[in-house]
Amino acid sequence: MPAISVEATTFALFGALGDLALRKLFPALYQLDRAGLLNGATRLLALSRDGGESEAHLARIDEALRRYVPPHELDERVLDRFRSRLQYLTMDFRRGEDYQALAERVDPGLPLIAYFATPAAVYGDICRHLAAAGLAERTRVVLEKPIGHDLASSRVVNDAVAEHFPESRIYRIDHYLGKETVQNLIALRFANSLFETQWNQHHISHVEITVAETVGIEGRWGYFDQAGQLRDMIQNHLLQLLCLIAMDPPADLTADSIRDEKVKVLKALAPIPPEKLSQRVVRGQYAAGTVGGKAVPGYLEEENSNAESSTETFVALRAEICNWRWSGVPFYLRTGKRMAQKVSQIVIHFKEPPFYIFAPEQRSLISNRLIIRLQPDEGISLQVMTKEQGLDKGMHLRSGPLQLNFSETYKSVRIPDAYERLLLEVMQGNQNLFVRKDEIEYAWKWCDQLIDGWTRLGDVPKPYPAGSWGPVASIALITRDGRSWYGDL
Repeated sequence: MPAISVEATTFALFGALGDLALRKLFPALYQLDRAGLLNGATRLLALSRDGGESEAHLARIDEALRRYVPPHELDERVLDRFRSRLQYLTMDFRRGEDYQALAERVDPGLPLIAYFATPAAVYGDICRHLAAAGLAERTRVVLEKPIGHDLASSRVVNDAVAEHFPESRIYRIDHYLGKETVQNLIALRFANSLFETQWNQHHISHVEITVAETVGIEGRWGYFDQAGQLRDMIQNHLLQLLCLIAMDPPADLTADSIRDEKVKVLKALAPIPPEKLSQRVVRGQYAAGTVGGKAVPGYLEEENSNAESSTETFVALRAEICNWRWSGVPFYLRTGKRMAQKVSQIVIHFKEPPFYIFAPEQRSLISNRLIIRLQPDEGISLQVMTKEQGLDKGMHLRSGPLQLNFSETYKSVRIPDAYERLLLEVMQGNQNLFVRKDEIEYAWKWCDQLIDGWTRLGDVPKPYPAGSWGPVASIALITRDGRSWYGDL
């Protein structure tokens, strides 16, 4: 039996037949049901514009569960229970009349969770019509990214939602914050004096954050070409990881205490003026190449592409945080598509000892690193120096890991998907893992100045072959400081 109790809710999923809902959200809800974490009275409403027979649409959801849930985790009894919770309703989200049918299916005695797996342009309409239908008072709204494409547009969306819902009932999703290893950052830092006493400019030389994908745009040309890698990945995912790594200890583990500290980091991010962009930021766009032994097209050759597009599919940058803790410590952020390897990791490089007593030819080995792997294999590794074993080795050193691999260490425990954790937190009314409005705004403000600088300079992305680690200039970005990206093959 689960160790926690979850209240009953009505869960209304707007955009229920979209890719996100079918591939991630319904499987996550099924896994919560399988784990006994959905209250017996919880009901699921699948809402979409697609008309026709409800049974046909419910069959699509069932098919998605069988496709995206691992076969050994499919339980027919749980599937039957899950189906019994589920209803389908055809709705035009911009038509107020359609919300009366929704209101008739919502239990007035239960909280309503309204999950917006839709374009942000309709968030305001949905909120307005929910309020007009008398559904706002006990409702928590969950907003998927992207929320706008710059600071001004994000404010339009957030203000439209805030007209009907207080901040305490708005949950802005960043699925990276639901990953098990990201959650462990809080425990790793603040429950271990070994790290927290060393977590500053006196002991850390630099930090790397890499989120690399081997896939291309996967048919999302229309969205991605308007967004680009900076808006799609840096503005939310990588800056959130940066905040968790760099923030000061919160007063407690309440949502606002944690988010207050993250906002302080975003406010302390030094702007990068246009005259320094060429030394601090690299934009790239993948060309044709080979990934996993298979030839793949370049970005401009993808289906429905615009051959004149100057949208970046890769960004590497050097960020600085202007506060006492991090003064003089560079943060190198890198993210791209069609790269050599799928990997998301944070590498903390500790400073070398001030005086070296071992053989001079081994000096290059001296580098303690804490490696936090988010994917593909979640885990934490601390690289330390030890003496090689053997009578003939003398004081010859070797670098080796003290390693925690979650899948191997907790073999009997299933690591939940990020969306499972996030959906459970919404049902419990916990906002710790969600992004506050001012976080969104400070992140956009910092990214907007980069985009404005590119526009002013007429900057175009540098090509890189698919299957590589990005443009050569991204290597120069870090070698200019006498360093190199960790783990590049």
